[in-house]
Amino acid sequence: FFPSGLQVAPETKAVMKWLRSIPFVLSASLHGGELVVTYPYDFSRHPMEEKMFSPTPDEKMFKMLAKAYADAHPVISDRSELRCGGNFVKRGGIINGAEWYSFTGGMADFNYLHTNCFEVTVEVGCEKFPLEEELFTIWHENRDALLNYMEMVHRGIKGIVSDKFGNPIKNARISVRGIQHDVTTGN
Repeated sequence: FFPSGLQVAPETKAVMKWLRSIPFVLSASLHGGELVVTYPYDFSRHPMEEKMFSPTPDEKMFKMLAKAYADAHPVISDRSELRCGGNFVKRGGIINGAEWYSFTGGMADFNYLHTNCFEVTVEVGCEKFPLEEELFTIWHENRDALLNYMEMVHRGIKGIVSDKFGNPIKNARISVRGIQHDVTTGN
């Protein structure tokens, strides 16, 4: 997944191992520097292309997840184009990551390709490194949006895949017609 020669930080390796050991289905990465929610793929299908729309087979689901966050955020949902993040207003405060800018080695792409976990990236505020006195406001702007996003874990199909004796089946592949991305059952 990562380009050859790229050093992976120990904490990143630990999170990757954790994601593979527990069947997470939803996560978010919080960043600063903008007000927008991005979703996979973050790496363009054509590595030489910048700002190229690069959807996953689950594009509709990712857009729904990103909108759940953006619509509940008081500033991202503000229709003013004159504010930080205003250039994403016409897109509803969301964008495909590679369409914004392409990069390799992102956790959202890793999660989608190597686990059952759907992850979006939330740019929580205009400052890359906000001052301490700004953190309280940023928290309050993002709190309800985070809760709304977390509630999305209850969307879709859920249950137990079992054999004819009622025993759970580990690593059973689940396919949805029309979506070329399978998920597997947990332990």
